[in-house]
Amino acid sequence: MKGFSLNQATTKRWPLEDLVAGCVKAGVPAVGLWREEVAEYGLDKAAALVRDAGLEVSSLCRSGFFQLPDWRDSNRQAIDEAHALGTDTLVLVSGGLPEGSRDIDGARRHIGDAIGELVPYAKAAGVRLAIEALHPMFCSDRCVVATLGQALQLAAPYPADTVGVVIDTYHLWWDDQVWRLIEVAGREGRIHSFQLADWITPLPEGVLLGRGLPGTGSVDMRRFATAVREAGYEGYVEVEVFHEDVWSRPGAEVLDEAYAGYRAAVE
Repeated sequence: MKGFSLNQATTKRWPLEDLVAGCVKAGVPAVGLWREEVAEYGLDKAAALVRDAGLEVSSLCRSGFFQLPDWRDSNRQAIDEAHALGTDTLVLVSGGLPEGSRDIDGARRHIGDAIGELVPYAKAAGVRLAIEALHPMFCSDRCVVATLGQALQLAAPYPADTVGVVIDTYHLWWDDQVWRLIEVAGREGRIHSFQLADWITPLPEGVLLGRGLPGTGSVDMRRFATAVREAGYEGYVEVEVFHEDVWSRPGAEVLDEAYAGYRAAVE
């Protein structure tokens, strides 16, 4: 694997310039960026900032949300943004059920067809579409793709160098099929991103913000890292955490702890 990457979400309130400077100071080679924060800072300005600092962009989060009427335009724009930032990986979160619908099978079929429409555009831009499965509790409103198996099924009709999957420990740790499916994803060359975040309890009221830094919860991080490495993954390992307590701390302090959690799991 290439090494550690700090996903911007982990230090959400750390200004981008400070995040970049902090990574350079700590010897961190890469960052994972988020579209909203990049847009606020300015796309071209952000691309120049990261490039001039000598950092790589391990991924851009996120696009998808195929239940929305503007999914074509918004996803093409996201592909353009990923290309401008110099990353080859755009993370897709599928989106939940269309408003008023209970047809989850139909929603998944639509996602597969929509990804197929984006493939030629993404391939021309040199951007890989990385489908992220989210924990089943997010199916209704955020992501009807709830397992690695479902993500691989959606990716299967398309070239592996353009459509793959994200292995996110927070979302996949509960699934007893995940180890076999990581092997399958590796054989197919479809592991496009690997993200570490721990599962901590009790969950906060805002369930989405229930992730912990690696080593603070229930997930066997080293088992995941070993499985992904043995499956042939050679990319960066991102730490991506959403939690108010983490966000409220100084960015440099969180970076140090995230880096230590990565080393404990991976090195």
